[in-house]
Amino acid sequence: MGQALQRAAQWTSAKGGSGGKLEFTKLNEDLLNTIMNWVEGFGSKYPEETKLVFKTPLCWSTTLRPDKLTGGYTEKGEEMVATQTSEKDGTPLLTLKKVSTNEYTVAVMSLEYCENVLRMAGDQKLMEVRSCLEANRDPATNMLGDRFATVEGDDNSIYRFIEEITKEIEQAAKQEGGEGHADVEEKKLQLKLQLQINRLDQQLLQQSIQQITSEVRLTPPSVDGEVNILQQLSGYDEEKNCLESVEYWGDGYVFQNGCRAQPWRQLHGDICYLQIKPHDTAYVYVTANTSGYYCNSGVDPNKVGELDYTKQGDSYRELVTLLKEKSPKFSEMIEKQAFALKVKEKDETMMIQKEAKPDQEGDDYNRERSQDHKLARQYSKDKDTKQKSKTQKKKKLEPSLKWRALGMEEYKEGDREKEKKVMKKKTVPARMKSKTPIEAEDSFSESSSESEEEEEAVERRSETNADLPSEYWQIQKLVKYLKGGNQTATIIALCSMRDFNLAQETCQLAIRDVGGLEVLINLLDTEEIKCKIGSLKILKEISRNIQIRRAIADLGGLQTMVKILRDPDKDLKCLAAETIANVAKFRRARRTVRQHGGIKKLVGLLDCAPLTGHMTAELERDVQVARCGALALWSCSKSTKNKESMRKAGAIPLLAKLLKSTHEDMLIPVVGTLQECASEPSYRLAIRTEGMIEDLVKNLKSADPELQMHCASAIFKCAEEKETRDLVRQYGGLDPLVALLQQSDNKELLAAATGAIWKCAISTENVQRFQDLKAIDLLVGLLNNQPEEVLVNVVGALGELAKETPNRQSIRKAGGISPLVNLLTGTNQALLVNVTKAVGQCAEEQENMVIIDRLDGVRLLWSLLKNQNPDVQASAAWAICPCIENAKDAGEMVRSFVGGLELIVSLLKSEHKEVLASVCAAIANIAKDEENLAVITDHGVVPMLAKLTNTYAKDQKKILDRKTNDKLRRHLAEAIARCCNWGNNRVAFGREGAVAPLVRYLKSSDESVHRSTARALFQLSKHPENCITMHESGVVKFLMEMVGSSDEDLQEAAAGCIGNIRRLALANEKARYS
Repeated sequence: MGQALQRAAQWTSAKGGSGGKLEFTKLNEDLLNTIMNWVEGFGSKYPEETKLVFKTPLCWSTTLRPDKLTGGYTEKGEEMVATQTSEKDGTPLLTLKKVSTNEYTVAVMSLEYCENVLRMAGDQKLMEVRSCLEANRDPATNMLGDRFATVEGDDNSIYRFIEEITKEIEQAAKQEGGEGHADVEEKKLQLKLQLQINRLDQQLLQQSIQQITSEVRLTPPSVDGEVNILQQLSGYDEEKNCLESVEYWGDGYVFQNGCRAQPWRQLHGDICYLQIKPHDTAYVYVTANTSGYYCNSGVDPNKVGELDYTKQGDSYRELVTLLKEKSPKFSEMIEKQAFALKVKEKDETMMIQKEAKPDQEGDDYNRERSQDHKLARQYSKDKDTKQKSKTQKKKKLEPSLKWRALGMEEYKEGDREKEKKVMKKKTVPARMKSKTPIEAEDSFSESSSESEEEEEAVERRSETNADLPSEYWQIQKLVKYLKGGNQTATIIALCSMRDFNLAQETCQLAIRDVGGLEVLINLLDTEEIKCKIGSLKILKEISRNIQIRRAIADLGGLQTMVKILRDPDKDLKCLAAETIANVAKFRRARRTVRQHGGIKKLVGLLDCAPLTGHMTAELERDVQVARCGALALWSCSKSTKNKESMRKAGAIPLLAKLLKSTHEDMLIPVVGTLQECASEPSYRLAIRTEGMIEDLVKNLKSADPELQMHCASAIFKCAEEKETRDLVRQYGGLDPLVALLQQSDNKELLAAATGAIWKCAISTENVQRFQDLKAIDLLVGLLNNQPEEVLVNVVGALGELAKETPNRQSIRKAGGISPLVNLLTGTNQALLVNVTKAVGQCAEEQENMVIIDRLDGVRLLWSLLKNQNPDVQASAAWAICPCIENAKDAGEMVRSFVGGLELIVSLLKSEHKEVLASVCAAIANIAKDEENLAVITDHGVVPMLAKLTNTYAKDQKKILDRKTNDKLRRHLAEAIARCCNWGNNRVAFGREGAVAPLVRYLKSSDESVHRSTARALFQLSKHPENCITMHESGVVKFLMEMVGSSDEDLQEAAAGCIGNIRRLALANEKARYS
């Protein structure tokens, strides 16, 4: 890792005779995290290499203190040393030395103890890695000796070392007795370790290169470009101009590098300063820095004519984004595109108002479009004319053979110039005149949208037209004949255009740039079938391009293609459906298909003859039509409204029939559509009742990975219901799902298969089959080096399987506890929810709990209570409960977490019921320890619990709310019962009004709520005033019924509470008559 630290890491300059430190940058943080993960996972992968003793120890200043070193360490004077020592010289493998009052240094002699240090450091382990690398700039030298030091240029140390090992092996073979064998084995381990370090070095360098290249910095030309555009949009008319003014701040001098900032500010990366006046706010002063745009403090009141350069707020990559944050008026106009553009030409000054109005005539729109096209390309045309006058002398483009066959030999180069300057006007459909507000939002967004990328691509190409390939100009010729030729010439031109490689982006954009798309779409309105087929074949190929598909939607091509779906010609219907499938990849296109009745027509294409038996030519064409219809529905089904339209159009039974096909090219779009729609409950019900689960399970055994992936994904989504999970088991679907876990290279297939296993494992009957198939060993093997979408499902499946005691033991034996605990340090919210559940289930086993405690898993779970996601908080709190129950010294463990008890009490202020229920359950376990109960009482747990009893005392009408509230009531009552065992807490609960609401809990239909509530009431009834409140609330009637319960705990608590109330009544009577 020495090369990465020297070349990729960012260091501060050395000061005061000491070496530089690692800067606190994103790049350095990523490098440190990678090295930390490498060290933490090294021991499980390479157990022999991790025990290799270093040549010299790695020493650094540490945050560890002696109290954190437990088990395997002894005191030696003022030092703490490991009991394990080096076999050669007896040096302890870890030494913690006190340097001053609050400063310690640690010396480590093996990677095993490096891993131990990180584990003991807990939340500070990243700081430990940073300190270690700052103190040891070339760690390989300490580990393996000076011969492996990082050098500039070629490093042949490994090759020389291999030669040395080879010679020693040969000498040992000649000698008798095997002397020197141990040295050879040690050198082999050193070689393996060095190879692993080199691999890590390459990974770090590659990672840093990717991050550095991904960072786009501002340049003076890009800033000037943005400012010029905004200046064209500015003016005093609030209805037409989105800004009032945009001006550069300063004396206007432009340096040779393009910057306008003073040289001493350029050292800080400043390019220029802007004074911007929106219509609705005061002046905004913006600094354009190489790192982005940000607001400065404006004019300095203490220095006349100078700015206060202090940064205010965040940096933005685009000036538009910053202004949208500062000015609501600007944001509104940008989103609606309700503004005017000022364009100033060289020879004459003119204003073109670009306001799209629904009642505008087609000719006006065409005239405006052609004028915009001319203005946008004026500069590039002048440049091209000069360059082509030089290149044409050297080389003349010859017409291809296809033009000679058509009699086009006389076509001259001058015609090309005329063609580029003169654009023949075509009739534009009225639907192109205006955009809906949603369409406007699609075409202009805060981030770089596809339409913006399209514009940028056009601008880049306009500057380099001279370098375009000859195909670009040949396609322009063909488009010209498409525009002006007769029917025969049009068909020939279409056929000739198909001879080009239409998958090449240059050819695709050449058709668009010269107006070819408009012509191709207009040809779809003709009566000539050959012209329609030729046009659709070209549109089908080029619509794979993001920019082309948006242009087709803008030109109204989807509406025409939807009409063609009713055509009797099957080839036309196939091509139209396939083109719709390509275009409907974005939201606006899918909406257009639905609004013009395309969903119903596409569903109609699915209706074909039975797919079994002999296939005639006509039947094969029907199958092809159905396949193309399924492809288009697959693209359209990404919209929720489209899914509903498909269901109403009768798509489900037709898809069920097609699912029985034996043609894989048919099955892939059908299953793809089903798995996309399976997110809706109505589709999941239909898939189960229409008998499609059996077909999905059957296709899991297909040889096509894509089909397997879609089938597994459909089962993943459908297995939310128990009936579906039972059907998957009955049809033998669990076996192929487990078999797919071995396809570790195909990540999409792996994610779908693990997701299906996760959902199927919710049923206990399926868990037994997964045990027989040894699924746990395969799942544990997937806990390392997998993408997050796979890990979420793998951990979810292990969490469900771990509900059974034998499976918890199997997870431990397979080595799954350690990687599960390591995943607690992640950031993916869904993964954290699942991994906390899995760790909590594993903690039910005491032997597992010992491992979790040793790996500092409980501390990591406690730290997740600070997470902002309530699902993560609740899941972590539930996982803490079994950890406390099964830990050896749970009370001391909980107290060791600084601020932990205060944190968990503060979560009682949450508004999420699941968080409250889980925290109450955790408090009930914490309160078993008297010292911890005293601490949480001081933190105000009593009034918070009492407040919750009032909030959730009334029952809910909804069944889901009732179940959630019953869970909260049960654990809340249990927590109150536990907390009554300290001091005057019983009195405090009565004073806070918690007794009467608890009595109403006895109206619940859940017996577990009765049991917990009876316990709480029994504890509270030990205070006389609480007995009076209970009696007034009618508690005796409920408790008398519960005395006859079959639950002994409930009987005892109810009887004890009645006894306390009765004793108080007797005492009152005795006092009255005495």
